[in-house]
Amino acid sequence: MRRLAQLADPYIALLLGTVLLAAFLPASGSMATGLGWSTKAAVGLIFFLYGARLSTREAFEGLRHWRLQVLVLFCTFAAFPLIGLATRALVPYVLTPGLQAGLLFLCLVPSTVQSSIAFTSVARGNVPAAICAGTYSSLIGMVATPLLAAWFIGGHVALGAEGLVGIVCQLFAPFVAGQLLRRWIGGFITRHRRILGFVDRGSVLLVVYTAFSQGMIEGIWGRITPMRLVALLGVEAALLALMLMLTWVGAGRLGFTRADRLVTVFAGSNKSLAAGLPMASVLFGAQASLAVLPLMLFHQMQLVVCAFLARRWARTAPEAPVTDGTTRTVAAGGPPATARGVRRANRSASARGADTLQRDIQH
Repeated sequence: MRRLAQLADPYIALLLGTVLLAAFLPASGSMATGLGWSTKAAVGLIFFLYGARLSTREAFEGLRHWRLQVLVLFCTFAAFPLIGLATRALVPYVLTPGLQAGLLFLCLVPSTVQSSIAFTSVARGNVPAAICAGTYSSLIGMVATPLLAAWFIGGHVALGAEGLVGIVCQLFAPFVAGQLLRRWIGGFITRHRRILGFVDRGSVLLVVYTAFSQGMIEGIWGRITPMRLVALLGVEAALLALMLMLTWVGAGRLGFTRADRLVTVFAGSNKSLAAGLPMASVLFGAQASLAVLPLMLFHQMQLVVCAFLARRWARTAPEAPVTDGTTRTVAAGGPPATARGVRRANRSASARGADTLQRDIQH
């Protein structure tokens, strides 16, 4: 768990540093124009890498756990948005209209991939199912998030003809290109995953700087008081607690095993910063800085809370006997009937968990 904190904190610090840089040295004039084009290219690169990384084989294998996957998708794209819509009752007493729109956008973003896998692995859950849950959420979020944002958020989202062209050119087309080329470039991506991870994160930082620079130029930040930010944090804490409870209880009511309940909790309650930021830059334009603020705060909150829960659940993981007289923790879902099955489950989860904890946890 120390590794998890070490990996998450530096990137969060970079994000906050980028926000401060935009606050004191916002891009304007020709520099802002150049950054705008660079950001569009960066967003395309981010989704190209998403498509190139996504394993369609693992996605099809996950259909065997269809009840689990449906529950995670329901939590991500139905329960979350309904709760987000209910927060409109907090305007204008607790939240401003802009902050509530950003909070609602947070509720529409797909689930994380790397983080949910890492937390599931640490807690000794069903890691293959977590991989598939993140895969399905990412795929459906490519279409569902922009459409739901246009439907629920309305006037805050610029989804006219220009917005649709931007979504197709910056999100869908690069993603599809990455999927089509994965057969030839998959090996290269695997060998240079660490370097491409820096490129990916650097692109997200560029998106953040451009969005917050536009916000400073437009004078958005003068409309938010410290008390509003504190109120936003309180609302987000309540949102996260509610979703953690709903996913755990809902999976239990459906009779899921402990390993599958952990997948539901982590994949169903987490939101992807790396997917949400680029989408916001396309959907919200100059209002993107205000729209992504709730997502950035929620992302850090979910890392801290889920890291604590994963460590706690790891201590209570059941032990399974093997033929050599010792016991091993079962790390993946499903009942291993033999010692080989137990060892294989542990090796699979440990390998994936170690890889995940060492890269891209902030996604």
